[in-house]
Amino acid sequence: MDIQIVTAASVTKLGPEHVGQVLVCGSHGGVYAGYLAAKAGVRAVILNDAGGGLEDAGFSSLVYLDALGRPGATVSHDSARIGDGDDMAARGVISHINQTAAALGCAVGQSAAACAEAMRAAPAPLGEAPVYEEARFRFSKEGETPAIWGIDSASLLRPEDVGHVVLTGSHGALLGGEVASAIKYDVLACAFNDAGVGCDDIGISRLPALDLRNIAAVTVDCQTARIGDARSMWQSGIISHLNKTAAALGVSVGDDLQVFANKARQ
Repeated sequence: MDIQIVTAASVTKLGPEHVGQVLVCGSHGGVYAGYLAAKAGVRAVILNDAGGGLEDAGFSSLVYLDALGRPGATVSHDSARIGDGDDMAARGVISHINQTAAALGCAVGQSAAACAEAMRAAPAPLGEAPVYEEARFRFSKEGETPAIWGIDSASLLRPEDVGHVVLTGSHGALLGGEVASAIKYDVLACAFNDAGVGCDDIGISRLPALDLRNIAAVTVDCQTARIGDARSMWQSGIISHLNKTAAALGVSVGDDLQVFANKARQ
C-alpha cells in the first residue's frame, strides 16, 4: 500500500480515502476524536491540542490511541488553525505525542509535516476500535420549551433541534474557514468551547458567522470546561466570547454558561 499523508477538516467527515493513511486533522485532540480516527481505519493521526484546557482534555486522545497501538500527536493551537487540516499540515508545530508515536521518532517541537512523515512507518492498524459513545443530555426539565440540550459534538445535532438551545462540546472554529459550517441547523442559540482561541482567533470564528443567521452564540473558556464534554460545559463553563446576537440578550463575558442558556430561551 502506498502510504499517504492526508488532511481533513474534521474527524466526523472521514471516508474510504483515509483508510490506512496518516491523517492530519483539524479536530480537537479529545478522546472522541481519537476514537473516530481509529474507527475510520487511519494508520496514525495528528490533531489540534485545543489549548489543552481543563484536565488536558485537548490532547486526551493520545493515551486512548496508545492503548490501540496507534501513533497520535497534537499540534499547538497557537501554531495552526483548529478546524483546518491543511493549515495544520503546513504550519503546525507538535505539542504532544503518545508513546507509540515517540517510538517512530516523533517529537515535541517537530513540524507537523516531519511528524507525519515519521508516522508513515507505523504498521497497518489491526482490529476494531472499541466503541466510545458520545451522548446527548437534556438540561432543561422535561416538557419545557424551548429545551436546553447538551451534545458532546456538533455532529450530533438533529433536525428537531431547530428552535432549541444547544450547548456543544465542539470547538468554536469554522471548519476550513467555511461560513456554512458554523452549525448545521437553525437552533435558537448555541455554545462551543473556545479551544484556547488560538491561531488567527480561529477558535471563536463561528460566532460572527452565526450573527448572520440571528443565532445567539457564545464560547466557554477552555480552562473552565473539558472540550468534547457538554456536561462539563454545563457544570462549570464560563463565557469567554459572544456574538452580537448573544450580547443583545444581556449576556456578558464571565457569565456562567447556564445564564446564557436560560436567557436565550426566555
